[in-house]
Amino acid sequence: MLKSFPVVATDPGVTRQVLSECPELMVVAFRFAHAGAEGKLHNHLHIQSTYVESGRFRFSVAGEAVEVGPGDSFVIPSLAMHGCVCLAPGTLIDAFTPRRADFLDPSDL
Repeated sequence: MLKSFPVVATDPGVTRQVLSECPELMVVAFRFAHAGAEGKLHNHLHIQSTYVESGRFRFSVAGEAVEVGPGDSFVIPSLAMHGCVCLAPGTLIDAFTPRRADFLDPSDL
């Protein structure tokens, strides 16, 4: 079933929108409006796969830095500290397993 989810501001210059979800999996678009916008360092229990749809980003994953661009993809293990800085505006498509219930309104669970 198709469902529309709201666009949510997360950090300055960054928005998040759930694209699809079920208890075992969630797909989310993170849009970065300008260079310098950040996805602050954090960690979570979920395994995350990130696909760079557009733009350029410098990621830190478990203390290792890497620069990524369109078409690049990688996996972030459970509990790994990670974050990114936008180098050129663009969109990241993240998949989480299991879903990030914290990204949903409780009525959607």
